[in-house]
Amino acid sequence: MPALRASRPAVVLGVLLALLAFGIRPSAAATTATITVSTALSRQDGSVATVEGFVVGQPTAANTVIRSNFTGDTAIALADSSSQTSTSAMLYVQVTATFRAQYGLQSNPGLLGTKISVTGTLTPYFTPHAGLKSPTAFGGGGGSDPGDPGDPPDPGDYYANAIGKTGPALKSALHTIISNQTKLTYDQVWNALKDTDQDPSNANNVILLYSGRSQSKSTNGGGVNDWNREHVWAKSHGDFGTATGPGTDVHHLRPEDVSVNGARGNLDFDNGGSTVTECPGCTADGDSFAPRAAVRGDVARMIFYMAVRYEGGDGFANLEPNNSVNNGTAPYIGKLSVLKAWSAGDPPDAFEKRRNQVIFDTWQHNRNPFIDHPEWVSSIWP
Repeated sequence: MPALRASRPAVVLGVLLALLAFGIRPSAAATTATITVSTALSRQDGSVATVEGFVVGQPTAANTVIRSNFTGDTAIALADSSSQTSTSAMLYVQVTATFRAQYGLQSNPGLLGTKISVTGTLTPYFTPHAGLKSPTAFGGGGGSDPGDPGDPPDPGDYYANAIGKTGPALKSALHTIISNQTKLTYDQVWNALKDTDQDPSNANNVILLYSGRSQSKSTNGGGVNDWNREHVWAKSHGDFGTATGPGTDVHHLRPEDVSVNGARGNLDFDNGGSTVTECPGCTADGDSFAPRAAVRGDVARMIFYMAVRYEGGDGFANLEPNNSVNNGTAPYIGKLSVLKAWSAGDPPDAFEKRRNQVIFDTWQHNRNPFIDHPEWVSSIWP
């Protein structure tokens, strides 16, 4: 008996250590394992995990995620790709009061496109959508994916079927890709332009394309000093008017002063001419118009987009740039040689890239490939 009693402290100590270890390990595993969004979507079992993904918007309903003009700080959507647009591939994350100042999108719109991690309970949010609730920790938020800091992400997977192609094959592949879009009505274009062309220094204004003037969003209309909807590819060139399709495609519709819009009319694009009133840096003559230098590349890339998007197979004319002016109602716009030089001399800037992203995220869900890949211009039009 004495020998048995002497061994008891060692046994008890061993049992206590084992129990202590047993109590610690599951807790550590539950909070330190990092999983992808796709894994989190399939593991809605009430367990605790750390999920890593890109912030892709603010959920406002089970099937709705907004990508701009955020309305609150209480929820964010995460995805495995920063260019993801399908809500079924997004995890809806609750942002509780402790974390809203740093991770709410209304307070931190620059968080869009950045990679973060969040620890919480895997359970449906905006029922029945897969989610993460009751977060205990957030981390990250320091960079975009991929590309230069501050730039919208380059959606490489969007162009997967075009990569490696050149010439007519590239044009055909891009046409198929960008034709998958949401079409707007002409009335919807007003609100779209107030979003796509917002002045980065004044959220109440838009920047007018040709003149460069910052003007109140509320002054849209037909008055002499109002701004209206300019068709960069003149709607008479192919006679498509304002019909849903090329007539309402915001990739080439821009806000512009009513009188400057009238001065441009349906002129082709070329260098030369006399100064245009109310449009510093713009020139025009009897058969052509040239915008200010800062947006000449923008204009060219809008023309190239239209030529790839509208190929005559969807009830509208086959639009093409040519090397002429005075194209009238034919479905052509020139001069191609000048437009190519403008595109090369004025590469895409931050405003143009943001505009492309907003159209993709919020309005049409397609992109202008020549903003993402300016080098494709010379491949299609050597």
